[in-house]
Amino acid sequence: MVSSQVPVIDLGPWRSGEPAARSRIAAQVDEALQAAGFLLVTGHGVDPALPARIREAARAFFRLPPGAKELYAVSVGGRGWLGPGAEANSYAEGTASPPDLKESWSCAAEDPTGVPSVDAEWFRPNAWPAEVPRLRPLVAEYLTAMRALSDELLELLAVALALPQDHFTRHTGHPTWGFNVNWYPGTEVVGEPLPGQFRIGAHTDFGTVTVLDRERGAGGLQIHTDAEGWQDALWDPAALTVNIGDLLARWTGDRWRAGRHRVLPPPAHAPAEELISLVYFYECDAHTRVESLPAPVGRVAHEPVDSHVYLRAKLDAITVP
Repeated sequence: MVSSQVPVIDLGPWRSGEPAARSRIAAQVDEALQAAGFLLVTGHGVDPALPARIREAARAFFRLPPGAKELYAVSVGGRGWLGPGAEANSYAEGTASPPDLKESWSCAAEDPTGVPSVDAEWFRPNAWPAEVPRLRPLVAEYLTAMRALSDELLELLAVALALPQDHFTRHTGHPTWGFNVNWYPGTEVVGEPLPGQFRIGAHTDFGTVTVLDRERGAGGLQIHTDAEGWQDALWDPAALTVNIGDLLARWTGDRWRAGRHRVLPPPAHAPAEELISLVYFYECDAHTRVESLPAPVGRVAHEPVDSHVYLRAKLDAITVP
C-alpha cells in the first residue's frame, strides 16, 4: 500500500504571495509534518532534465572497475566515493543491521568560513572523478537550486508555525549541507540481501530538511507513521520528496516528526532493478544552538544541542568500522 499521509504541495500558490493561498498551504504542511514528516513538492522550478543528466554521469562512474573507484574512497562524511559496506543507517536508531546495499558519490559544503577549526571539519574541498568530468558542473547547477529551494522551504515551515519567516533561515547564512548520489544496483552487484539488510536501513535524517529526487522502483522508498506502519512512499514524476530531520524536529519541540524511512532491498521479482537517488541534506550554520520551541507550539522541551556536535555523533554512528 501507499501511505496516505504525505500530501502533494504545489509551491506555485505559495510563491504568488496571495495571503489566503499561503495560509492554506501552511496549514497543510503543519498537518502533514505532524503525521509523517514528509511532503511531496511540485512547482519547485528545478529543471526536470537536470536530474536525468546527473544520473547518466553518475552511472558512468559507478560502473567503473572497483580499482578505479577506490582512488576516491572516503568514509561517511567525506567527499568522494562511499563504497559497499561503508554505511549502516539503522545504527542511527541504535539498531544493528548488515551494511546498506548501496554505493554513493558524496560532496558537501566547501566554501570556508574563516574559522580554521570549523573549516577543517565541515568545509573541506570536494573531490571529483577525473573519469567523468561532466559530473561536476551538473552537480554544481543542481546544488545551487537545492540551496535556494531549501531556504524557501524553511521559510514556509516557519510560517506554518506562525513564526517570523526568517526564524530558521537566520541560521543558514553559511550553512553546512551534504549531497549524495546514491546508487542502488541489483543483486548481480550486491548479492542476495542478508536478513534485515536494506538498500538503506530504517532511520531519520539528521539535519533540517532533506530534498530527494528519486526514481520509482519496487525496491524503493518506504515511510513509517504511527497510523499506518511501513508503507510505500507516494511517487509523482513532477515532485521532489521533502522530509524533515532530527534537528528541525527538536527545534519544533517534536510538534513535527522527523521522517522515518528506509529503502527496500532489490526485490525478488526484479533482482536486477537499478535505481539512483539524488539526496540533498540541508543543515544550518555551524554550531547553531538548537532550542525547542515552547508550548503551545512545541510539545517536548528537549535539552538544547549544538547542531554540529549532534550531527557529528550521528555520522559517526552510521559508519561501519
